[in-house]
Amino acid sequence: MSDAHVIRVLTVDDHPMVRDGIAFALSGQQDMELVAEATNGRDAVCAYDAHSPDVTLMDLQMPLMNGIQAIATIRQAHPAAKIVVLTTYSGDVQAARAFKAGAVGYLLKDMLRKDLIETIRAVYRGARIVPPEIANELSEHLGDEGLTDREVEVLRSVSGGRSNKIVACHLGVSEDTIKTHMRNILEKLHANDRTHAVLIAMHRGFLDA
Repeated sequence: MSDAHVIRVLTVDDHPMVRDGIAFALSGQQDMELVAEATNGRDAVCAYDAHSPDVTLMDLQMPLMNGIQAIATIRQAHPAAKIVVLTTYSGDVQAARAFKAGAVGYLLKDMLRKDLIETIRAVYRGARIVPPEIANELSEHLGDEGLTDREVEVLRSVSGGRSNKIVACHLGVSEDTIKTHMRNILEKLHANDRTHAVLIAMHRGFLDA
């Protein structure tokens, strides 16, 4: 097969087993070549600049610079970049952020064995790939009011079992302010109590699992 038809792939993930699995899968494809690997978002930006891959596979949760920041940075410099998110998170919040940053595909890591190769080919041809479960999550919460950064910070603090008083002290605000934040959080997430709110926030991707 001519080199002109070989899809050049960059893999970005901080887990060696994931990178090795992808490398093995690509090695069996005559129309694909793994041109570079990176273990964090910062190195991903440098690798993209150096290799100009046709398709980039990008993890979201990484050190130094996360995947969403890396996607936005790469797309700012290379608007035509084709980036597919690889993640264990199926929540609508992470997906919405990734697509807003410029991702053109989304692939859950438990789908890699079955869907990786065809996703790469489809994205290379110009398709936009959104798995049905992700599309359903996005549709279900379309129009919902999101949590503010402060509300996420409060919810992350209470998720450790801390009382309102301790969270207030930690964040340098009054206990009444924390109570107000919690009321808003419960309303926005349609949660029954703070434990329910934490579970919903983790499922949707407001909080890391």
